Amino acid sequence: MPAATCPEPTPAERARSVLSAAGSLTVTTHGHRVELIGLHTVDAAARLLLQNPPDAFLAAELAVAPQGDLAALVEFTDVAPVAVRERVRARLTLGGWLTALGPKAVVFHPARAVLTDADGTSVIGLDELTLAAPDPLATHEAEMLARLDAAHADTVAPLARLLPARQRLGATDVRPLRLDRHGLVLRLEAPASHLDVRLPFAAPATHPGEAVRQIHALLAQATARPRRRRLPTRS
Repeated sequence: MPAATCPEPTPAERARSVLSAAGSLTVTTHGHRVELIGLHTVDAAARLLLQNPPDAFLAAELAVAPQGDLAALVEFTDVAPVAVRERVRARLTLGGWLTALGPKAVVFHPARAVLTDADGTSVIGLDELTLAAPDPLATHEAEMLARLDAAHADTVAPLARLLPARQRLGATDVRPLRLDRHGLVLRLEAPASHLDVRLPFAAPATHPGEAVRQIHALLAQATARPRRRRLPTRS
């Protein structure tokens, strides 16, 4: 389907979705690099509230930082919840500075973001990042994709019939890779390569229930089509 009729999230929206759904991040300052798991929240302005790790190194660095600001990079890795080849879907790096917020927390103020995914690298300004909203499915996507993958034979494999024959040529399996309000992205796997293809929804989904209905609508279209070459079904 032509790109003009197949909308996708903007890089800024993708970045906000990564921020919304991520459970871990890596903070790099001049003197340290540490991974924080389950120790951050994101506010409406895309600022990150970071809880100090047990060694409290961030607070120690901030205590001696000029004017109380500490330059830092914060990195996120977006990994597909389904076990596919090359599971990293995107990497998001935020540049900005840290300031203290009480004795046990710091705030990261982003100045810009760099998103790298299959479409390339996009530099996102602070205004874009602040104005963009995370996808309404972002925090539900992992569970929904896992359920789709578990129902592979009944749901995912039939959806491949909606794809042009040239895209399915040589494919040995099809897996659900990404889900957002605009549609579902399938990964067609061949022995030594893969192809990611989007199946657009008829209208954007505003919540998970709508996305489920849209997927059922796509499945109805797919099963109404005559079968051609069938992709193998995983055991």
